[in-house]
Amino acid sequence: MQPQASGTANAEFLQAADEVLAEMSKILSLPVKEPLKKSVRSREEIREFLIRQMREDKDDTKRYADQKALEALGLIPKGYPLDQKLLALLTEQIAGLYDPREREFFIADWTQPAEQRVIMAHELTHALQDQYFHVEKWEEEVKANDDASLARESVLEGSAMIAMYDYLLRSTGKTTRDITDFDPGMLIGDTNDSPELAQAPMVIQDEITFPYLPGANFVQRALKEWDGWHDFHRLFENPPASTQQILHPDLYFRGVMPARVDLTPLTKVVPRGWKKLDENVLGEFAVDEILKQFLGKERADKIAPSWSGDRYAVYQRESGMQTLLLIRLKLADVPAATRFFEAYRNLLEKKDEKRTAVSRRQNFFSFNTPDGGVFLRCQGEECLIAEGATREIFDAMTTALHWPPAPPAIPESDQPGITVMRRDAPSFNPAAFRSGALALPEHSTPARSLQ
Repeated sequence: MQPQASGTANAEFLQAADEVLAEMSKILSLPVKEPLKKSVRSREEIREFLIRQMREDKDDTKRYADQKALEALGLIPKGYPLDQKLLALLTEQIAGLYDPREREFFIADWTQPAEQRVIMAHELTHALQDQYFHVEKWEEEVKANDDASLARESVLEGSAMIAMYDYLLRSTGKTTRDITDFDPGMLIGDTNDSPELAQAPMVIQDEITFPYLPGANFVQRALKEWDGWHDFHRLFENPPASTQQILHPDLYFRGVMPARVDLTPLTKVVPRGWKKLDENVLGEFAVDEILKQFLGKERADKIAPSWSGDRYAVYQRESGMQTLLLIRLKLADVPAATRFFEAYRNLLEKKDEKRTAVSRRQNFFSFNTPDGGVFLRCQGEECLIAEGATREIFDAMTTALHWPPAPPAIPESDQPGITVMRRDAPSFNPAAFRSGALALPEHSTPARSLQ
């Protein structure tokens, strides 16, 4: 049973919150505009809040689409209880939270007094930024683009991490701008200390920590590039457009934007009988996650930065459970597309071991599975992936893109019935993709970040 917060504890909490709010106002150069609601909540109250937020943020249709997208991409097992696990994970992790809808800050009643002021520094950064930049509306602007959404979430959580560290440094006369080897991971701790997080699929672990870690590094770079917190409003006025800009801040400061990729020519030739569940953007973060899931971190980190733009769609047969996954992806140049082709071909071999009718051609790879045909083809700087399609559908798609016919097959590998098995097991790195399914409700602080 969780201890109940006493009236004395509440009074102490309210006083501490007011004091920290005043400190953060100075650090961030954001004077307090209006009073802030503050409260202490039990674990059950936080769980109920999270359930409400998950229902309000996404309806059942969207949550189902997110589940199917993650399954089709091979990032979670089929039938994985995603909502249930996310709820348990977030209930475990959240030690404090700012709710922009109610403009209220609350803290978990199990946190120790010594930890509370650090939690406040993080969450009250969100509160002050909300008063000036209306963060919920700001995030809603890119709600249809999961990659851009994760980039903006990284600005919010990354800035709260840096502000929290500046709060800890305030008596030294230094800030994070003075630190050359800043490692935000030291504020997160070991994921193995959090049972729910440690047991989560790799993509969930990475998605939850991404805004706090690469996000903090990106924000530190911005503060160094500009005049510290005085100029931080520029990130709200001109936010990063992709996780690639978060991972490679130079691209943001040089104004290098993701390429726009149009999926319309492909979706127009999808036959009747298929219902589109979702259409979205993967981004460099998610591409790296997919590659890492099957090929390991080292190879993924070499290939993913060549991402230039993408768009994907997931369909389901109206008469059954079969899914169709389409990905159109643009790489930095032709050599990068060639390297991506080789890597993704290896990935598909690991992803589907029950293969028949394997066909290898120059920049073309296909095979059949019990769930439909799998196709990978690259042309110039672009690559097209279809899983669950037929050869007729895939050929219609490449024709719609005005690609020339595929080159002749390599005879010895184009015979039906050939199955190529690889003996090396997938390489997993237990380090989570914002497929939209994994968005943290509002702005929360992992409990481990406070140790």
